[in-house]
Amino acid sequence: MFSSVLVVNRGEIAVRVIQACKELGVKAVSIYSDTDESAKHVRLADEAYHVGPSSAAKSYLDQDAIFEVANEAGVDAIHPGYGFFAENAAFARRVQDEGFTWVGPRPESMEQLGEKTKARTVMQEAGVPIVPGTTDPVTSADEIKAFAAEYEYPIAIKADGGGGGHGLVIVESEDEVEDALVNAQREGEAYFDNSTVYVEKYLESPRHIEVQIIADTHGNVRHLGERDCSVQRRQQKLIEETPSPVLTEAVREELCESARRGMKEAGYENAGTVEFLYEDGEFYFLEVNTRVQVEHPVTESVTGIDIVQWQLRIAAGEELDFPQDAVEPRGAAMEFRLNAEDPTQEFRPHPGKLTRYAPPRGMGVRVDDGIDQDDSVSPFYDSMFAKIIVTGQTREELIRRARRALNEARIEGIPTTIPFHLAVLEDDTFLDSEHTTKYVDEDFTGVE
Repeated sequence: MFSSVLVVNRGEIAVRVIQACKELGVKAVSIYSDTDESAKHVRLADEAYHVGPSSAAKSYLDQDAIFEVANEAGVDAIHPGYGFFAENAAFARRVQDEGFTWVGPRPESMEQLGEKTKARTVMQEAGVPIVPGTTDPVTSADEIKAFAAEYEYPIAIKADGGGGGHGLVIVESEDEVEDALVNAQREGEAYFDNSTVYVEKYLESPRHIEVQIIADTHGNVRHLGERDCSVQRRQQKLIEETPSPVLTEAVREELCESARRGMKEAGYENAGTVEFLYEDGEFYFLEVNTRVQVEHPVTESVTGIDIVQWQLRIAAGEELDFPQDAVEPRGAAMEFRLNAEDPTQEFRPHPGKLTRYAPPRGMGVRVDDGIDQDDSVSPFYDSMFAKIIVTGQTREELIRRARRALNEARIEGIPTTIPFHLAVLEDDTFLDSEHTTKYVDEDFTGVE
């Protein structure tokens, strides 16, 4: 195992990695910007180094500053968390070239699976169902119109390096094609430095279901079950749960095994997530996230497997010590993301100081956060400051416990998304598991 690890992130994921390091007896080194000088991840780290001003581009994304810290601190490995450099293959390769261990998949895998057309090809060759679409980039409106003539509108034009809803343009008719192509290419270039796009059939009311994968460097690949992430606002997840309440056991087994098979075929290593769309009893590959996910605690809560510790152990060369049939999820779990946003005002961000912060506790409640009372949610970074993860023996028990926990939370100084979560937990569409990825944007009545 490593003697020390540099965590090149901030907030709750940096705290999560630092905690995993300490449990493994590994020295945790963190970085911070001007705004984060006294942040929780700085307070918990064994060592912390300043890397720049509050702007992420000039601090957490300053590669030269990060490698200066890595050399000064004498660390063995670098963990990216999620966001920032987590899916940046060029950065991962530089980590290795500079003589450090990258805690994540091989840069080659990140490149192969990070580009959607390449990932679709890999999964198709492994026998994983994909949404009808192109596995090669499209460059002209005529190609798109020809595709639509076969599969009918609506269709989706997607940036090859896309994610989080960026670089995705829905096309309802032929006269929208040319403008949609230009817009998708422009967003791809702006967000991912890649203007390449592809086209696929647009599923109008799917569920979003993903499978957690963990794979070592000895050829062992395990799936840890699925998560249902259908409660989204503009492609941004808000609530995640496991197991998915809409899958039969037969479909669940087929979906999870497809994900495991596809990642094994790709030669994947470390933690990753295979995302699917599910509609009318059929599932289709969507994309691979080559990192740990925000919602990983949902899976940890029902399997008892520490995904972040295994990221470190795998990067250190350890072999997975459990077979696939030993993964036996028990009960149900949900994660509720707490953002400094006002759900009564179209989720308008409201950064500021937490004058009171008393998260819920008790049976079946876990809180992952990057703040304490009197800390501030910065306007310079993402508005999520904590996650409440609730477990129960059944979905019904879980929902009752989640209502209790969310009502018990006492957070003052900023608005949060708790009222939204409580409203969802009283909504019949959600309770009856009839929601899709369009639920929040089109069907949910909102928060009063």
